[in-house]
Amino acid sequence: MSSFVFNTTKSIINQPGALMDLADICRRQHISRPLVITDPGIIACGLYERLQQALDGQLPYCAFTEIVADPPEAIILAALELAKSEQVDGIIGFGGGSSMDSAKLVALMARSGETLADIYGVEQVKGQRLPLILIPTTAGTGSEVTAVAIVTTGETTKMGVVAPQLLPDIALLDAELTQGLPASITAATGIDAMVHAIEAFTSKHKKNPYSDMLAKQALQLMSRNIQQATHNGDDLSARQAMLLGACLAGQAFANAPVAAVHALAYPLGGHFHIPHGLSNSLVLPHVMRFNHSACHALYAELAPLIMGRDFHAKGSTEAEAHQLIDYLENLIKRLELPRRLQDLEIKEEQLAMLASDAMLQQRLLINNPKEMNEAQALSIYQAAY
Repeated sequence: MSSFVFNTTKSIINQPGALMDLADICRRQHISRPLVITDPGIIACGLYERLQQALDGQLPYCAFTEIVADPPEAIILAALELAKSEQVDGIIGFGGGSSMDSAKLVALMARSGETLADIYGVEQVKGQRLPLILIPTTAGTGSEVTAVAIVTTGETTKMGVVAPQLLPDIALLDAELTQGLPASITAATGIDAMVHAIEAFTSKHKKNPYSDMLAKQALQLMSRNIQQATHNGDDLSARQAMLLGACLAGQAFANAPVAAVHALAYPLGGHFHIPHGLSNSLVLPHVMRFNHSACHALYAELAPLIMGRDFHAKGSTEAEAHQLIDYLENLIKRLELPRRLQDLEIKEEQLAMLASDAMLQQRLLINNPKEMNEAQALSIYQAAY
């Protein structure tokens, strides 16, 4: 067994309705005046009203509500200025991955005085952050338990901050906040979380017993509940299982990093603004077929956990791995997600550009169980087209 280090969020609250305890949770973290960081979509769908109900009359607070998907530096800095001017003593990230990532960075810079330029990269952070609570409203990103924040730095470029200081004090998982999600978002974010677990389990360099355990449990929870949560969105039990599964998958890939599925998904988001979960879904089966020769035994190990009663022993890990890949492809179909790049107005002549861009994601590709070159990336995009 190789040596490893495992880091994660200090405390996880997994309870439907836990949002209504937020004021008390803040006080226990010595937060007396928090800044809530969220996005206009959370306000439009009424979720922000629930947070207001939890805090109004209980705790003074202010809010920055202008977070956008894949937030640019200017948005992060505007939220930081509000935190400074209001002299807040804690940060609450409320929403999807972008709101939570933004909250991590604001919590850090508001206390440490560091700039984004200072902290881009891996473990460049020197200072400490304000108390931080993260509350996901989708079961997908796992950002509430990752030490990573992504910032858009150009038209199609992004930078990451990776540092243990970004892990929050508390991740609050309240499935009541996900009950109103559209089926398409539930499905795409759910597949995203399953990809986190699959890629953590097959990660080339930092795979470890803790991440393996979490990835397996995450995949069991999500595979058993993703269809119910998607097609019967008011099922609170299925929603809570998905939220916990996404959190466990987040813990897994935060310590055993993701690989080629994400590397090929990022250019789809950067160039065509395809949501991240859907981008992963579009390339997942095709990357797994590419990886098959290198990790079919690991895929076969996951097959009965993901497939349940649909799994049939085949007598070889090669055949059982293929069975799993076919199952996941059919699962994506049952979830009614788009399955071809051409369905999203991508032109075939643009695939070479995507393959070239995917090669820039070496920080992810080095974790893939099988080395991939640009020609192979192009063939995967062609298979997905």
